[in-house]
Amino acid sequence: MTTATAPARPSSHGHANLSRLSFGGILRSEWVKLRSLRSTFWCYLLILLLNVGFAALISAQNLSQGAGGQGPARAASGEQGMAAAVTAVTLGINFTGLIAAVLGALMITGEYGTGMIKSTFTADPKRLGALFGKAIVFGVVTFVVGLVSLILAAVVSAPLLSNSSDITLDWGNGTFWLSLVGGAGFLALAGLIAYGFGAIIRSSAGGIAAAIGLLFVAPIVLQVVQGLTQAKWAQNINAFLPSNAGGLMFGYGSGTASVKDGIVTLDQTQGLLVMIAWVVVSLVVATVLVKRRDA
Repeated sequence: MTTATAPARPSSHGHANLSRLSFGGILRSEWVKLRSLRSTFWCYLLILLLNVGFAALISAQNLSQGAGGQGPARAASGEQGMAAAVTAVTLGINFTGLIAAVLGALMITGEYGTGMIKSTFTADPKRLGALFGKAIVFGVVTFVVGLVSLILAAVVSAPLLSNSSDITLDWGNGTFWLSLVGGAGFLALAGLIAYGFGAIIRSSAGGIAAAIGLLFVAPIVLQVVQGLTQAKWAQNINAFLPSNAGGLMFGYGSGTASVKDGIVTLDQTQGLLVMIAWVVVSLVVATVLVKRRDA
């Protein structure tokens, strides 16, 4: 006589262990994922090389006229000289922002494409820890890489600016450092906007296209509309797009906020707040959809 045995039920012990995964553990796992991707290395290397390369290229030119048109000596000693120097050092951000956006979208859509997202959400059944842990790791690493690249760009540019334009970088200038930090912050926030789009669309091509469309195509379209119609609404919408508002983050003493003749002008702080708002909106929509949809 044999004893009937009940079919083994899937043990909930393993899931319980997985559900106890701490947020620190999620951050460590996302850090390992980020380091293990070959595309991550190449994208960050391109950001570094392009920021330094464009800074060296522009700094080698004579910027004295652009710095004020009053001769090299005046440019070297004035705020206009520092403004021209910051423009040279941060010019590459206009191109490396594109790379940060592509990498941000790939951070989440890559897992959907390979099916790894199912394992990620199994380890974190509530899903929000994985979604925000990935965003935090990506945002911090992108900010650090961006800041290092801009500091290196400034180091390389300093002797070139001195030789070509008689502009001396003032390393003790707080506004100069604020521009470098703002430039690194712009790269991280642009990447996070693309990350949110990637989580919403769940397709690499779709996420990248949406991010590039918002960051780089929409401003051009609105400029064309504004040029053809002289419409104030087009100019005002353009001011609140990520590329224009974010550009204020790394401008040297960027602008003063005002509303004249119905035209809105943002300052540096407002530009930062607009960028943060774009990130928050994209991540809130992504959070709702990630919670509701199947992996």
